[in-house]
Amino acid sequence: MTENKAWTMNGFLGILLIVLIGLFGCYFFFNGQLLLSVLFFLITIVLASGITIVPPNKAKVLLFFGKYMGSIRNSGLFLTVPLTTRRTISLRVRNFNSSKLKVNDVDGNPIEIAAVVVFKVVDSAKAVFDVDDYEEFVEIQSETAIRHVATKYPYDTFEIEEVSLRENSEEVSQELTKNLQERLNVAGVQVLEARLTHLAYSTEIASAMLQRQQAR
Repeated sequence: MTENKAWTMNGFLGILLIVLIGLFGCYFFFNGQLLLSVLFFLITIVLASGITIVPPNKAKVLLFFGKYMGSIRNSGLFLTVPLTTRRTISLRVRNFNSSKLKVNDVDGNPIEIAAVVVFKVVDSAKAVFDVDDYEEFVEIQSETAIRHVATKYPYDTFEIEEVSLRENSEEVSQELTKNLQERLNVAGVQVLEARLTHLAYSTEIASAMLQRQQAR
């Protein structure tokens, strides 16, 4: 499923068109042409169901009896496909702050790690149809990616020069962003940034590791 643009026309022109059709219905009614008046009133009601308002930084996803009819990304008042159900999706940039996760680094040392993920929806169709709940999907995949990246590197290096979680936060952040983006492509989400916000040895080994660092 890929996002495409739904049919729309200016909402004010749409309202004017609906009013004109309704006036025709009234004209035929008062002239005794009941069938034509009913027809025009039905057209008025059907077209009126297509009036929708899209707030800034929101998108409307349109469904016509279960069929995806497109998305409206521009803000304003529109006349769109009548008789559609519409789901509003936020396009704003948002943050997800993970909880403190307890994992083992590449050396098997238990550590605590947390990160903040900055993201936004770039494909409203994928966000609605390809995952059950894209916000929950972002949360679960973010914590999975954090755990994955944490197990690839040591917390710190004491004797050799290599990438570590503590000393190379920029490289770790780039790796986390790349890994998370691959996971979230299916949900139509773009990862703008992912950075560690907490990193520490677990309490059971913290004092021993602190002494080791001080002895360097």
